[in-house]
Amino acid sequence: MKSKNKIGLFSLTMLVLGFVIGTGIFRTSRDAAAAATTPAIFFIAWIVAGLVAICGALTFAEIGSRYPVTGGFYKIFSYAYHPSLAFSINAIILISNAAAMGGVALIGSEYITPLVFAPDQVEVWKPILAITAILLFYGINLLGLKMSTKTLNVLMVIKIIMLLVIVAAIFYPAVHSTAPVVIDESKTSTAALLLSFGVALKATSFTYGGYQHTINFGEEVENPNRNIPRGIFFGIIIIISLYLLVSYAYVKVIGFNALKETDGIAALVAEKMFGTTGRYASSILLFLAVLSYVNVTLLSNPRVMYAMSQEGILPKVFQQKDKKRGVLTVSLTVFTAVCVVVLFFSDKFEKILSFGVFLDSIGMATAGATIFVFRKKTKHLNGTGIFSMKLYPLLPLFFIVGYTFVATMITIEEPRLAITCMAVLASLFVIYFLIQRLKQGKIQPGNN
Repeated sequence: MKSKNKIGLFSLTMLVLGFVIGTGIFRTSRDAAAAATTPAIFFIAWIVAGLVAICGALTFAEIGSRYPVTGGFYKIFSYAYHPSLAFSINAIILISNAAAMGGVALIGSEYITPLVFAPDQVEVWKPILAITAILLFYGINLLGLKMSTKTLNVLMVIKIIMLLVIVAAIFYPAVHSTAPVVIDESKTSTAALLLSFGVALKATSFTYGGYQHTINFGEEVENPNRNIPRGIFFGIIIIISLYLLVSYAYVKVIGFNALKETDGIAALVAEKMFGTTGRYASSILLFLAVLSYVNVTLLSNPRVMYAMSQEGILPKVFQQKDKKRGVLTVSLTVFTAVCVVVLFFSDKFEKILSFGVFLDSIGMATAGATIFVFRKKTKHLNGTGIFSMKLYPLLPLFFIVGYTFVATMITIEEPRLAITCMAVLASLFVIYFLIQRLKQGKIQPGNN
């Protein structure tokens, strides 16, 4: 007998689509193209990132099935590793989320600033507008205003309409670019092509983010051994197909070489199809979609910090709450401050992309590796109806290697950024042990 509270195959597939499809596809095709030496590398990067996403989603789904707890990655890490690693990795995941939100805010400002400011002022105002949007929604959240389900549904409709408009451009030859593809022959050595692929994979990996939420499915899926792999596979195959079609449309309409240097690519496609009105309308719609994402991120991440504080990983001050409005004031303020700091020091999307993806790569690879611990510690659950992926350990290994490869390519391309990120991680370990000593009373604040 089917339970009304269980997630079926169709609903699970839709959840995967909702988790993954964001605003990145309206910008990251440009970054992938800028990194890719050839169109083949460009499209292969989209496919490989999608395959990594499938492996990661299945890995996290099994972890969630073997350890179905509420509260985020930090509990998974605490179970599998030392609490210091749980604190440090979850902290960099929060920083990565802050960077992602800053990056998305920049995507929105990229679409709206050309409509408001003169061409020579656009680059100056992009980060200012992005920070303003974040602070605006910080203020709204302090007042206790929450985004309704209807607003979220409108956001998804906007995204789907824009994606369908872009894909439709494939079937209108009149708007296609006739510019030939020009390949830089000085970058066709094996090493150069490998680096090109790795950097392109950085952008595509960012766009596929969100599948890690399958860790929360666990017991909630009807017939998990059958429906979890099918739902994840169908969902991500649909996403891979959609992203490939959208990226192909960008190449066909804008041209591969021009795509490398073009801002507002989705609006440009709309302009070629519908004229100036299409560009203005799509730019405004995308900016609204981005603002909605900023609000959602400001609503969700402070709650993760609150949960970490309840577990004793963060200080109790992060539990401070305005009871009248239901606002987590300290957690919200700290997370917003991190977002603004990241944007202030990395005022270009490319910098934020590298920073966020490098941190995310560490977090995702380390989280994925917990499956090997869970397989050993929860052997007694085998054969009890929980989800267990096939092709183990190949799938989690492919996932871990994929993210390790991305982090390695970023290190080669931007060594100073990688060193900065590792310094942040090391400092978080130090902070954890300082917090623990303070809690145990070994260090008294104010005493020498």
